[in-house]
Amino acid sequence: MASSLPFRLPAPSASNMNQQLIRSDRSMITMSDDNVMMKQIVETHAPDGREVDVKPLLHLVEDILKRATLQTDTSLTTSQAHAESEDKTNHANFAVMLDSLSYTIDRISCEIAYKGGADGHATTVELFNMLASYSWDAKLVLTLAAFALNYGEFWLLAQIYSSNQLAKSMAILKQLPNILEHSGPLKPRFDALNNLIKVMMDVTRCVVEFKDLPPTYISHEVSALSAAMAHVPTAVYWTVRSVLACAAQITSLTTMGYEFSISTTKAWELSTLAHKLSNILEHLRKQLATCYQYIDEKRNVEAYQMLLNLFEMVHIDNMKVLKALIYAKDDIQPLIDGSNKRRVHLDVLRRKNVLLLISGLDISNDELSILEQIYNESRHHGTRLDSQYDLVWIPIADHSVQWTDPLKEKFESLQNSMPWYTVYQPSLIDKAAIRFIKEVWHFRNKPILVVLDPQGKVVNPNALHMMWIWGSNAFPFTSLREESLWREETWRLELLVDGIDPVIINWMKEEKYIFLYGGDDVEWVRKFTNTARAVAQASRIPLEMVYVGKSRKREQIRRVMETINVEKLSYAWQDLTMIWFFWTRLESMLFSKIQLGKVDDHDPMMQGIKKLLSYDREGGWAVLSKGSSVVVNGHGTTVLPTLVEYDLWKEQVPVKGFDLAFQEHHENLHDIVHPCSRFEFPMTAGRIPETLKCPECHRSMEKFTTFLCCHDVLLQ
Repeated sequence: MASSLPFRLPAPSASNMNQQLIRSDRSMITMSDDNVMMKQIVETHAPDGREVDVKPLLHLVEDILKRATLQTDTSLTTSQAHAESEDKTNHANFAVMLDSLSYTIDRISCEIAYKGGADGHATTVELFNMLASYSWDAKLVLTLAAFALNYGEFWLLAQIYSSNQLAKSMAILKQLPNILEHSGPLKPRFDALNNLIKVMMDVTRCVVEFKDLPPTYISHEVSALSAAMAHVPTAVYWTVRSVLACAAQITSLTTMGYEFSISTTKAWELSTLAHKLSNILEHLRKQLATCYQYIDEKRNVEAYQMLLNLFEMVHIDNMKVLKALIYAKDDIQPLIDGSNKRRVHLDVLRRKNVLLLISGLDISNDELSILEQIYNESRHHGTRLDSQYDLVWIPIADHSVQWTDPLKEKFESLQNSMPWYTVYQPSLIDKAAIRFIKEVWHFRNKPILVVLDPQGKVVNPNALHMMWIWGSNAFPFTSLREESLWREETWRLELLVDGIDPVIINWMKEEKYIFLYGGDDVEWVRKFTNTARAVAQASRIPLEMVYVGKSRKREQIRRVMETINVEKLSYAWQDLTMIWFFWTRLESMLFSKIQLGKVDDHDPMMQGIKKLLSYDREGGWAVLSKGSSVVVNGHGTTVLPTLVEYDLWKEQVPVKGFDLAFQEHHENLHDIVHPCSRFEFPMTAGRIPETLKCPECHRSMEKFTTFLCCHDVLLQ
């Protein structure tokens, strides 16, 4: 009876085995000089200009090598079946190309199968001579395709021999059952083989990527690309050498048996080649990354110039502009509708007035809280023509910073809190748009509100100050509307507290005397409120006082408010957002005037605004009004002494009235004390005036550079 054991050739003698090892080792050593080898290889390169799209063939090779493994699984998953279906489509698509290349692939396959274990360099040179007319990437992919034929056949038999009689007979001829039966001792060799094949494929993909770089944006004159292309022949050479080494491993298994393969294992050669290819791959990837960076920069410059041109053109609607800024393709819905948290297309903004809220992820809760109030109010009056606008949050994030889970959570928390449209992900805003927003619209760190009309024209590069001062009543947020609104304003208490606190509005209607005061010195606050109350009682006038804090030093303000509440010194705003809004509106008024070029030193409104902003920087201050009419706007160094010296002017109260008597005495003290002013303009403030006069002494102020810590600002 015939033996069921596979047929096996007798093992070679020890002397023959040693000679083979020495010959192989000498081949690696004597040809170690890459310069000599590469000169010989480059001389074989004679491309005839034909263009071969190697990507479909490479995908086929990848699929073969991916499935060629020790694990035998004849069942196919749904995804695998789908992949097979796609493969058939691919075969049909490039059948013509395969027809023209099949002869070459077959020839290389024969060379690899029969000469893989011979002199590696000599065989490689023969292969390069056969592939002389092809480009470097085509040489590489064709060689891999030839290797995949042999390697794939080997593992195909290994996977199906137990269920197919024809495969079983062929497998016995190739000694596969015996090899697989003793696969344990062979595992180091298979691991080394798989590792080398993986590096070979990585190098091949990298070489093909270089071929696919868009010539519109990069050429061989670019140093990164020229340096990489000079290294490509070396990469192709050592990958082909590695293919031969891999093929030799399979040949030795199927012709000499597993015992010989274990005793003469050449895993060291595979590891050496894998190490060399890994170094080559690392170098190529660095060069490729540099090339992509160069291409990105070129594309960004092109996209940036396109944005510049786009905003100079006239459009029938705002779609081109919005797509260029937010997301240019139509493959996804780039916005979230804040009202229902559903994703929508940019079309929802077509031919509408659009306000772009541009900020980083550090936008404050104060800003969002007030903006939400204004936005919701505009929605409640949606039928009014002056409130027909949509708001879109454009989140600006640094693309070089890793998008960590905490950052993602922070973004999603902000997004979920917004009732208006928001961009789905910060990554949708490309670098060119960010550059445009920073350089043209001067976005730094603080939020800005860019207003686009229904045709996408910018009618205001930052209307946030208008929004803070007048809310939706500032629509359509043009400079003409801004000037019109200022013409309607006068220097009165409503200008300072409008929309913030209805309690003060009621006091004004009752024509009460009102002290609006601030500062962070508890002792000054205690003395000021007690003295003011005593003077009011002595003068028999109805007096109310409200503490409005300070634009910074939030914790100190909180402590002052606690003292005021405990000692019942006066009325105080309990919500720090109200205090933030009060000072933000004041700053917005100054910026608005500056932006309009209306820094008029004889304008009572401008003088009053500048005084308050200056007083806020140091010490206490107070504004006295009778009803809505402002009587005195003074620093703590003059207001408190005026109250303390009540006995000096109390006789004028019955004659001139409390307001006029207080004002005259305050002016006398002011002429003596002269508390001069100080202003600080953040770099995000927009246009900073070249000159500014002190609202107290009316002299031109000096300009200094100041550095402030953000932790000291109420905004944080």
